[in-house]
Amino acid sequence: MNTSLNWIKAMVPGLEVTDQEFRDAMTLSGTKVENFTAFDKNLDKIVVGQIESVEKHPDADKLVICQVNVGSETVQIVTGAPNIPVGSSGQKVPVVLDGGRVAGGHDGGALPEDGIKIKKGKLRGVESFGMMCAIEELGSSREFYPDAPENGIYILGDDAQVGEDAVHYLGLDDTVFEYEITNNRVDCYSIIGIAREAAATFRKPFTPPVVTETGNAEDINDYVKVDVEATDLCSRYTARLVKNIKLAPSPKWMQRRLASAGIRPINNIVDITNYVMEEYGQPMHAYDYDTLAGGKIVVRRAKDGEKFMTLDGQERTLDSDMLMICDGEKAVGLAGIMGGENSKITDDVKTMLFEAATFDGTNIRKATKRLGLRTDASGKFEKGLDPENALAAMNRACQLIEELGAGEIVGGVVDVYPNKKERVRVPFEPERINALLGTNVSVEEMLGYFKMLELDYDEAKQELIIPTFRQDLLRTADIAEEVARFFGYANIPTTLPHGASTMGKISFKQRVEDVAGEIAQFCGFSQAMTYSFESPKVFDKLKLAADAEERKTVVISNPLGEDFSIMRTLPLNGMLNSLAINYNRRNKDVKLYELAKVYVPVEGEDLPDERVQFTLGFYGDGDFFTMKGVVEEFLEKIGMSARPEYDPEAGKTFLHPGRQAEILYKDTVIGYLGEVHPDVADTYGLGERTYIAVLDLPEILPFASFDRKYEGIAKFPAVTRDISMVMPKTVLVGEVEKIIEKRGGKLLEKYNLFDIYEGAQIKEGFKSVAYTISFRAKDRTLEDKDIQPIMEKILGDLSGMGIELRS
Repeated sequence: MNTSLNWIKAMVPGLEVTDQEFRDAMTLSGTKVENFTAFDKNLDKIVVGQIESVEKHPDADKLVICQVNVGSETVQIVTGAPNIPVGSSGQKVPVVLDGGRVAGGHDGGALPEDGIKIKKGKLRGVESFGMMCAIEELGSSREFYPDAPENGIYILGDDAQVGEDAVHYLGLDDTVFEYEITNNRVDCYSIIGIAREAAATFRKPFTPPVVTETGNAEDINDYVKVDVEATDLCSRYTARLVKNIKLAPSPKWMQRRLASAGIRPINNIVDITNYVMEEYGQPMHAYDYDTLAGGKIVVRRAKDGEKFMTLDGQERTLDSDMLMICDGEKAVGLAGIMGGENSKITDDVKTMLFEAATFDGTNIRKATKRLGLRTDASGKFEKGLDPENALAAMNRACQLIEELGAGEIVGGVVDVYPNKKERVRVPFEPERINALLGTNVSVEEMLGYFKMLELDYDEAKQELIIPTFRQDLLRTADIAEEVARFFGYANIPTTLPHGASTMGKISFKQRVEDVAGEIAQFCGFSQAMTYSFESPKVFDKLKLAADAEERKTVVISNPLGEDFSIMRTLPLNGMLNSLAINYNRRNKDVKLYELAKVYVPVEGEDLPDERVQFTLGFYGDGDFFTMKGVVEEFLEKIGMSARPEYDPEAGKTFLHPGRQAEILYKDTVIGYLGEVHPDVADTYGLGERTYIAVLDLPEILPFASFDRKYEGIAKFPAVTRDISMVMPKTVLVGEVEKIIEKRGGKLLEKYNLFDIYEGAQIKEGFKSVAYTISFRAKDRTLEDKDIQPIMEKILGDLSGMGIELRS
């Protein structure tokens, strides 16, 4: 949002500040000024002069000698401007005197930082005591001063007074401020809104434009009928009619104000709509009434696939989520964005329909994005405008039309406003406000701030009545912010916080993740970080079946490319790529871990299930059992004291069929581990056996615990028994351990596998397995009669599985 300081001063009389003072004060009161540009920078000693005579230069065909009255004296100036011919006189022009300064050259190029100093001198032997200026030399352009000649001296109006400040006459003694306005302060996207803030900031009276009643004795309802079908997208629609249009240039003061806002003056009608849009923050649109079929306006949704030609000559394809302005037969405008080619204002216009409406901001924003068409009007509608502002802006525009003699206003107004916006009431709680701010501002002082901001006070109900243009004030915290802004943040004393102190801590989930990282690093793993975006080709690299669940992914709407077009559903691709990069760079014995997040689509839900998986991978020194040890170390550290089980029938296509297992804890699958399938390893360029493990933390968390129970040192000795068994290779040691745990009962303290042997002394298809089993009682020394029944039960169960004691 940009505003002219002179425009602000017109509504805040008595405001006399420097540019820097204005910037600092406005920023401190909450209306942040990003920067400012002074139009009169590098303009010095420039006055209105009147040419009294023009004579030919005696020694140059393209130069003339002018005698110019500058008020205090008549000076001689030599110029080569083509619009100052020999024999001419009477023109009033801007003149920079000897020792003065201009912003730049007449070529309109980039302006020098310090301008150009003008000194008296001689041109082809004739003395010249100054310079007559083109508009470019004054730091502007023909875009904002359309009456300026393309190449020549700028001719001032007859109303210019000889000797007066030409910079002031041209409206260049002004500064434009650029603000950073947050979207909740829609009122500040207007000159009136900024002026109101400036008045409150500098404690000056605020005098917005006084709008007078306009209109002849006719009734607009005899000309126009308005039907708003899409009331959810158009909360208010107002229209007025102007007859006997007289197109002409707008007055200089309006042109200067529009130019200060960066808007090129065009003609009185267009300039009035732009002027009111800047002044009130309410976009308006004008239609040629004679092109509107049936004198009717219909506000409806577009049809899917409907075509429409906008004012810029482009045909747009619409959909049913876009809002259209139509007449009795056809569409004539894209609501809140741009009018149609078929109803545009031309130089032949006789009667004009003015529109000021309030459209749904979210709908306008989405429509502009889909169409790739954004305008000044849509940029304001996107913020969510105040419907109460629409009629005020409409009446202001009609007032300007009458004042400028641009047309005849038809009496009355069409105002479709089915659900009037009510003013919000907020409890006034001065004690609570002071408690929030740590201040001691009096009630009277607070009410003084609110009065400046046009907030009313209902003393009987102790409530503040919020004007509709302040859509950001909804609760006491918002009111406290208003008090803080105008009391002055710098004036708020330092106070200690109130309330009980609490100890900060990380969540249980974060504690588990921290332990995972600690264990991995303790075991020699380095942390890796990989992308969550992947390519669908990853599933083929991992040999996943065509109907694998992992292929059901979240697809990215606007991906960087196919390689980053989906969200990963398993963390292996990033890990294997990282290991492959290290392998190709000849790094030995590489171990990596990652707490990788995967994204699993949930049927019927918009958002996926985001799951953190503890992923480990290595090649080099180690094997399957090395990885198994790291997994069990982690599980034990987070309080999962029961022994995990391993199911070799994991069925993971990307793992070696004979060296993989699902990890189960109390019958729940919590992850898997194994050696990477040789074909998959070859696809990734890994020339060594590679092992991975993946633990699904959401499945682990219910079993994890950091509670620890202290037990004293045992008072009685342990009794140990060693058993050596011969069993089929198909029998897993986990099944043996289940029997030991089951039959060991309360006296079982621990057991340890200390030998596995397969060789010549063992028959084919069998293996030898040896365990040490320890028993201990807390209240006595165990005897053989206590241990023998337990061992007999264990051996009996083992025998039933075809396991024999080795003699």
